[in-house]
Amino acid sequence: MQELREKYLSAVADVTDEAALEEIRLAALGKKGEISLKMRELGKMTPEERQTTGKALNVLKDEIDAALRAKKAALADAALDARLREEWLDVTLPGRPRRQGTIHPVSQVMDEVTAIFADMGFAVAEGPQIEDDWHNFDALNIAPEHPARQEHDTFFMHRDEGDDRPPHVLRTHTSPVQIRAMLEQGAPIRVIAPGRVYRMDMDQTHTPMFHQVEGLAIGRDISMANLKWVLEEFCKAFFEVEGVELRFRASHFPFTEPSAEVDIRCSWEGGSLKIGEGDDWMEILGSGMVHPKVLEAAGIDPNEWQGFAFGIGIDRLAMLKYGIPDLRAFFESDLRWLKHYGFSALDLPTVAGGLSR
Repeated sequence: MQELREKYLSAVADVTDEAALEEIRLAALGKKGEISLKMRELGKMTPEERQTTGKALNVLKDEIDAALRAKKAALADAALDARLREEWLDVTLPGRPRRQGTIHPVSQVMDEVTAIFADMGFAVAEGPQIEDDWHNFDALNIAPEHPARQEHDTFFMHRDEGDDRPPHVLRTHTSPVQIRAMLEQGAPIRVIAPGRVYRMDMDQTHTPMFHQVEGLAIGRDISMANLKWVLEEFCKAFFEVEGVELRFRASHFPFTEPSAEVDIRCSWEGGSLKIGEGDDWMEILGSGMVHPKVLEAAGIDPNEWQGFAFGIGIDRLAMLKYGIPDLRAFFESDLRWLKHYGFSALDLPTVAGGLSR
């Protein structure tokens, strides 16, 4: 017994890796190990010999097993220490920066436009993108024969045969939101209606889905002068210039009377857009005084109340501010478009980045 004890404890003490340690365990305590074989010989002994030898073998087995476990733990600790020395890491170093996404330029411009009008007392109104025929056309004084009410201009929702409900469309403007706001709140009222709109159009400067913000202000003494001031203040804030000059050109919209297209003085010298200077004019929006029939449709007496309305293309504003000539850059799902014009999806552009390309 003493020889076995010294043999295996010495071997365990001298071993240097876990593979050799496992071989020692099998040689001593495995099914065919020396100590296991001696345990099988107990059946051939007398009861007195069995009691004495069995006790000694169990003590020896436990001692060797404990030595094996201790050595295995020591080898694991040594391996870990060696790995820590080899794979040293300075935990005081700063973490690796992670690239972050950023807001889309159209969303960025929409948020900024909303903030500017909020400073002038305009609340935000919202409405459904699928509109009924009355809110989208009739309430806005758009005649049945108007081109906008034809399938080549507007997306009509499918109707099953026998479905006699009034037509529903993907809204062609956010003007229906104004109707809903007036019906709900009455007059006086001052709101803007930003959101997506849809038209059957697709070229370099038009897409079937785009974004608008329309404004509405109704009061007893509101005039075109108030409209001009609001638009001038907006343009100064949005384009970040101290002064702007607007030009109102007579136009026609079914929902306003009188109606006007609004141009802004600008310069394209050197390929960069500069607002408020130069000899060029650029159309930026449509506007006018709310038509009396629109007020009547919204339950407001046009003999007591009057007001103005305007509509601006959010995508167009983004193009002008950031010098993007092709509207499809926003919608082609190709990051190379935006990156080409200075809008990497993983960069952080600033609103006040200037107007030059």
